[in-house]
Amino acid sequence: MQVFHRSTNVLARVTLFGGIFLVAGAVFVLAAVNRSPWVTRQGVAREQPIQFSHRHHAGELGIDCRYCHTTVEELAYAGMPPTQTCINCHAQIWSDSPYLEPLRASWRNEDPIEWVKVYDLPGYVYFDHSVHVAKGVGCDSCHGQVDEQNVLWQEPSLHMEWCLNCHREPERFVRPREEVFNLDYEPPSDQLSLGLSLLEAYDIQPREDCGACHR
Repeated sequence: MQVFHRSTNVLARVTLFGGIFLVAGAVFVLAAVNRSPWVTRQGVAREQPIQFSHRHHAGELGIDCRYCHTTVEELAYAGMPPTQTCINCHAQIWSDSPYLEPLRASWRNEDPIEWVKVYDLPGYVYFDHSVHVAKGVGCDSCHGQVDEQNVLWQEPSLHMEWCLNCHREPERFVRPREEVFNLDYEPPSDQLSLGLSLLEAYDIQPREDCGACHR
């Protein structure tokens, strides 16, 4: 005696293959979301408590990165400018601008400006600015052309694969140390040859072991 109708076989196959396609689709959607700006914040401009333009300060005025980010050559953290750094100029320039009232209030009340972090790495990721600067990694290699950005945004995805691209083949990215803070630097046509010579000169070893970034 046949308990199930023959159509049950078809239904079973559809259910089985449908489930496989459903799982595969879910994985694809999750991967796409994980790479989207909604998660990575790549290309998303961050509003700051003060309308600060890197394009004006670093680009048009040519102010060196180290004037504001004073510890970038010495510590893991590049540092953010205290109110005093901004007041050095703005006590005389645009001193009455309404846009700079938060700066003046910070100076009067001795309250630090709470800048919004643009490159916010997870707590399990270790990154040392001073090491990368000493090894010839330019600012724009990670931060992009900040001298063209009014409101700063995160240039790369910061996914691990992005970091590994450089860690595996640093010769493609390193430059002479004197060019690290030059935002107009253009890699030469013989970058690979130059890069290999700099690896030896700066004692750079390609690294992709977990301990390089996860400690």
